[in-house]
Amino acid sequence: MAMKMLQNFFKKIFSNIFKNKKEIKLGFYGPPNAGKTSLVNRICKDFTGEELGSVSKVPHETRNVQFKEKVEISYKGSTLVFKIIDTPGIATKIDYEDFLKYRVPKQEAKKRAKEATQGVVESIKWLDDMDMVVIVLDATENPYNQVNITIIGNLVARKIPVLIVANKVDLRKADIKKIESAFPEYDVVGISAKFGKNLEEFYESIFKVSKKVK
Repeated sequence: MAMKMLQNFFKKIFSNIFKNKKEIKLGFYGPPNAGKTSLVNRICKDFTGEELGSVSKVPHETRNVQFKEKVEISYKGSTLVFKIIDTPGIATKIDYEDFLKYRVPKQEAKKRAKEATQGVVESIKWLDDMDMVVIVLDATENPYNQVNITIIGNLVARKIPVLIVANKVDLRKADIKKIESAFPEYDVVGISAKFGKNLEEFYESIFKVSKKVK
């Protein structure tokens, strides 16, 4: 009888602990083809065994917000629960001709351009629901552009904790220092989502930035 009471006591304690564990809404933002979905897929595969979305060399492969709930990320004995949200690439202008370069048929290109434009609007709307945001940038590209300034501006206005990822460090043209110089007020971590390089530092940074979540 005493043993059963003890088991029920511990069961109640652990139940309350997990019930009160907040699910942090973690959004992945950035320009098209920076590697957001590749990174999200790697995280989801590591901790749930399943990928979230498809990737392609064609820009705007992700044209709708997609998410996976209750992703428990563990790092050095600690665990946080996230709702992982992958968003379409942010662009100031989306032209169907961008898709024609990749031999996408004209009608399909126009359809994709329309969907991608709606996806950008949807992405910005979702910012109001985010607890924390990872901005994924291509480390081989110039970070000083209108898209990145627009994303950062929206996050600053909402006071959302931010981690910047410089992706594609496996490429020769990658320059993390340029991204660090462009956004000195934020934590920047260089990774290769494609090859899983430096993900330990990425997870460490995620846990560090998550402490700023209100």
